[in-house]
Amino acid sequence: MIILVSFAERKEQHQHNGKQVGIDVGLEFFYTDSDGKTVENPRFLRKSEKSLKRKQRKVSRCKKGSSNRRKAVKKLAKKHLKVSRQRKDFAVKTARTLVQSNDLVVYEDLQVRNMVKNHHLAKSISDASWSLFTDWVDYYGKVFDTWVIAVAPHYTSQDCSVCGTRVQKSLSTRTHKCHCCGAVMHRDYNAATMILNKGLKSTVGRTESKACGQNDLCLSGETPLSKSAE
Repeated sequence: MIILVSFAERKEQHQHNGKQVGIDVGLEFFYTDSDGKTVENPRFLRKSEKSLKRKQRKVSRCKKGSSNRRKAVKKLAKKHLKVSRQRKDFAVKTARTLVQSNDLVVYEDLQVRNMVKNHHLAKSISDASWSLFTDWVDYYGKVFDTWVIAVAPHYTSQDCSVCGTRVQKSLSTRTHKCHCCGAVMHRDYNAATMILNKGLKSTVGRTESKACGQNDLCLSGETPLSKSAE
């Protein structure tokens, strides 16, 4: 059977307010913006881990090929599907709210596939679903005709958003302290401000944003065309 997927251009009204925001995605908070606001990390997989492990053990105990094993596998798959749907629902709603509330949204173009090679952070990074979220930010940028810009992530956490001085930090250092200008703030807030600054610099001389262009909407599930398989 051949399933035809149809695409249509979708546009929604957007009340332009002149607001500009940079966001820094992370593990402590799902994201921190350049206004200092944070969105909590829902950690759907972490919260479901005990239940998933219990269901996985039940599958392992059942005899292969038995009806009990098939039932246990079905319950395990159902739980994984629930976590996946929770992530998507959160990403869609959070991205829509973010784009709808601003005229410019800037985020880091992170190479998530490379980041998950860190085995200590891989599960938490996958659980956060940053790529899914930014795919939807891009999509809603087209829908609401809002500028959405992805900037290179280099040194956004290290450079001071006040004076530009590079302040080396380890991942465990959560406070940005500039030895040059004396600025002290949460490192994610500093990074979000740097991301916005980068985005603003990249708009100089530009006539259209990354968000402008053909709007691809999969009517069968309202899923944006992913820019990667992350």
